[in-house]
Amino acid sequence: MDKTINVAVIGVSGRGLGLMSNICDMEDVKITVVCDLYEDRMENAANLVMELRGYRPDTCGDYKEAVKRSDVDCVITPSSWTAHREIAIASMKAGKPVGMEVGGACSLHEIWELVRVSEETGVDCMMLENCCYGREELTILNMVKQGLFGELIHCQGGYQHDLRHEIATGLENRHYRFQNYLHRNGEVYPTHEIGPIAKYLDINRGNRFVSLTSMSSKAKGLRQWIVDNKGENHEHASLDFAQGDVVTTMIKCAHGETIFLIHDTSLPRVYSRGGRVQGTKGIWMEDKKSVYIDGVSPSEHEAGEDAWEPLESYMDKYEHPLWKEFRSSGVKGGHGGMDFLVLRAFFESVLNQTPAPIDVYDTAAWMAVTCLSEESVALGSMPVAFPDFTCGKWIDRKDEAPSKYGLSKVFQECFEA
Repeated sequence: MDKTINVAVIGVSGRGLGLMSNICDMEDVKITVVCDLYEDRMENAANLVMELRGYRPDTCGDYKEAVKRSDVDCVITPSSWTAHREIAIASMKAGKPVGMEVGGACSLHEIWELVRVSEETGVDCMMLENCCYGREELTILNMVKQGLFGELIHCQGGYQHDLRHEIATGLENRHYRFQNYLHRNGEVYPTHEIGPIAKYLDINRGNRFVSLTSMSSKAKGLRQWIVDNKGENHEHASLDFAQGDVVTTMIKCAHGETIFLIHDTSLPRVYSRGGRVQGTKGIWMEDKKSVYIDGVSPSEHEAGEDAWEPLESYMDKYEHPLWKEFRSSGVKGGHGGMDFLVLRAFFESVLNQTPAPIDVYDTAAWMAVTCLSEESVALGSMPVAFPDFTCGKWIDRKDEAPSKYGLSKVFQECFEA
């Protein structure tokens, strides 16, 4: 392959344009074609590339044609949640690695199909979970792998974000969340939290999810927002949204660890992912931006609340070398830089023809949280079994190839001069 990677971007609404801005910052990546259902979105995307890079990519309304093009080496798809799978499968069947934006699955059938096609073609499908590459998350990963928290016992995370305006105006803005919230009820957006947690807990590499239980609250927040902002006579003011305002999910792992997830996007609140890692030697709590390490931090009995130490005080020693390198060269990209890093992780795997650091088994397990959660909620919060998408390979998988972007461990040797 040439040193320049040619990429098709399929799905170019707001998130797609954001990723394209990051890609245009990469000299070794060229967007050759953009694809969407809507002509105006394709035009906006092509104009963006012209503005940032000085050339105009082709536009194509049919993703099946876009992925087959000879001037496409790989595919990025920031399309809607329900379109990811079919685009990814078409891409893999065309021999093109695919970077798939986040979102949960609608059924286990579609996830198994994704896994089977990747296995049969030998082509990668990587979920572009940017939170795996956040500065704080990678620092915690480094601390976990160095044993600072001891043996992990429990992890927490969530997507807690006031999205009432985005959801309630979804039809006029052609945003897919509206219809999903109208008809579905469960943990519909789990990957920002479950992605980093899965890497902390070695999921699919010596550990796995075994069961899941979800509970959903009543759904009142969206209707109230519509009444308050669009009026009680608006056509949507009488709708009964299925999606509960707060959905909580518990997952049990093969080695006994527990995971707590929370989805909270239909009520007034301040943004938080609510990360927590707790082990036999210490704890990290994202909302406190703090850690407590047994035998290292001040004694809680003597110091009380002052026993908490700011995570920043551990950065000098435990910041992931990828972020040290990133900061020294100049942080760029959306969401504080993690959008740029997750894209680079994908493109580096394409360029070097090495396995993606978030592989199809990771992608499958994280997506499955959604449809399993919907099933559990529908069954009155009964526990449901979690499939093993690796079919036993998780027990004794080969080590991940060393890479700066690796997530199963910190490959310090990749950063040595």
